[in-house]
Amino acid sequence: VQLVESGGELVQPGGSLRLSCAASGIIFSIHAMGWYRQAPGKQRELVAAITSGGRTNYADSVKGRFTVSRDNAKNMVYLQMISLKPEDTAVYYCKSYGSSLDPYDYWGQGTQVTVSS
Repeated sequence: VQLVESGGELVQPGGSLRLSCAASGIIFSIHAMGWYRQAPGKQRELVAAITSGGRTNYADSVKGRFTVSRDNAKNMVYLQMISLKPEDTAVYYCKSYGSSLDPYDYWGQGTQVTVSS
C-alpha cells in the first residue's frame, strides 16, 4: 500500500493550494480517506475526511475554506485550500481508513504547507 501526497509549498496568507494524494495497493473506492496535519510541537489533527460514499466532514478551523474530494477512477483524494492563514502551516498527511476488507489504516509521508509572507 502506498499513499503519496503532493502539492505542498510556500504560499502567502490569503492564497490557495490544492493537495493531492495518490493511492495504490488498496481497493480505493471502499475506503474512507482523510487529511490530517501536524504543526511543529503540536499533535496531529484531523483536517477533513471523506467517506467511500462521498460524505465529508471538516475541522471547525477549516470549514468554509477547505474542500476534500475524491476521484475513485484515478485513486486520488484532494484537499482544496483557500484563504490560507499562517496557522495552517503544517505537514499535511493523507490517511486511508480501514475497511471491512482491509482493517488497517495507512498513512502517506506528508507534504509541507507553509503560509507566510
